[in-house]
Order: sequence, then structure tokens, then C-alpha cells
Amino acid sequence: MASHPRPIAPHLQIYRPQLTSITSILHRITGIFLSLGVLPLIYWLVAAATSTEAFDQAQALAGSIIGRTLLFFWTGAFFYHLLNGIRHLAWDAGWGYELTTAYRTGWTVFIGTVILTIAAWALGYWARGNV
Repeated sequence: MASHPRPIAPHLQIYRPQLTSITSILHRITGIFLSLGVLPLIYWLVAAATSTEAFDQAQALAGSIIGRTLLFFWTGAFFYHLLNGIRHLAWDAGWGYELTTAYRTGWTVFIGTVILTIAAWALGYWARGNV
């Protein structure tokens, strides 16, 4: 029996990353990050239902530099996942498969994520009367 080398499946060492692959990978990562973000949300809700002291502690954690940083990234992950999910719904309907459209909508998702994240935080800052 002669030994024949088996073909290898294409992977990241063969293909260089493209916008469509990056948006797909980021969609999965943001989905996982959002799922993990449910745990602090549950903690916050339970603390709010438990006592004033527990809620004050949860608010202090959320208001810390680490808490605010995580909240900022969760906000960005939310808007990215939302916009890219809409893009995927368009693909499911058969629209947007052309390469130029796929790239245009991919960049729109990135730009929209930045704009919506900054706008949400600016609006929250303004609504608290800190301006």
C-alpha cells in the first residue's frame, strides 16, 4: 500500500483574514461576551430585589472603573451583534452576497457600532446631568 499525503483543510495559515471572516468571528465572540454579560445583570437585578445595601454594593461595582469598562465593552458588543445580526438576516433573505455589498455592509456594521456605542454613552452622560 502506497502512502499518499492527505490533503489538509484550508485554515488561517493558508487564507489571510478577510472582512467577511473577521465579521463572522467577531459575531460569535460578541455573542459569547453578551451571554456572559447576563450574569452581572442577574446579580444586579437580584441585588435590587434583595436590599438597599446589596443594591448599593452592585451599583458601586458597576460604577467602578472595571465595571464601567466592562459596561462600555458590553454596549459595543451589543450594538455590533445587533447590526451584524441584521446583516445576517439580509443574507438569509438572499440580499447582500455580492462582494462589494458584503464589504460595504461589513464596514457599515463597524462604523455603526462605534457611532451607536459613543452615542449611547454620551446620551447616558447627558441624561445624568453631568454636562
